[in-house]
Amino acid sequence: MRTERRLFLADGPKAVEGALAVPGCVVEVFATPAAAQQHDVLLGTAPVTLVDERAMSSLSDSVTPAGLVAVCRFLDNERIPTPLLMTICADVRDPGNAGTVIRTSDAAGADCVVLAGDSVDPYNPKTVRASVGSLFHVPIEVERDAATAVRRAQIAGLTVLAADGEGEVDLFAADELLTRPTAWLFGNEAWGLPPELAELADHRVRIPILGAAESLNLATAAAVCLYASARAMMNV
Repeated sequence: MRTERRLFLADGPKAVEGALAVPGCVVEVFATPAAAQQHDVLLGTAPVTLVDERAMSSLSDSVTPAGLVAVCRFLDNERIPTPLLMTICADVRDPGNAGTVIRTSDAAGADCVVLAGDSVDPYNPKTVRASVGSLFHVPIEVERDAATAVRRAQIAGLTVLAADGEGEVDLFAADELLTRPTAWLFGNEAWGLPPELAELADHRVRIPILGAAESLNLATAAAVCLYASARAMMNV
């Protein structure tokens, strides 16, 4: 239904704020009277329909709804012609992880996020909420074939770095690589990148584990890698 109508819900003040900043994105905002009063400056001249707490609970899947939900049109994301930093997520199934990676990519200055393979729908309510508004800041692309996403990044002139715990390149020794236009490739939360997909990358990079932890989760690994690239590019 979401795809057919090309509409999705943005739940919470930050998500609604991000949606309202995109011209023509918001169709309607549903708000409880208390939330409408609290966020009157944010809502401005937006089309607002007041609803009671029970109706709000049916619109929001939050445990404690904030009282604001916007009905939004799908975003018309234009591909950046010369990206410097891109995130490619392959088969990322958890909407919370996907939203957090989108948020982290936005914070690190990435030009685009690609949800590839069997990744979660970017408009899943939990993905939208976990992005905390960043879904509206950074272009999101969906590419069902992860290998195609990698090749397209390479054709665009990006060096594709696969985040791989067994990678041949240590992140701490990758400064020269990180100064280049880069697409970071991240795999599934549970099993990582398929070997055949990792092989398509230009390099496979491991994050050194300095303590006794077995590994880092997806969102943390993405933050470490993206900020390493952002820092290296700033120092060029």
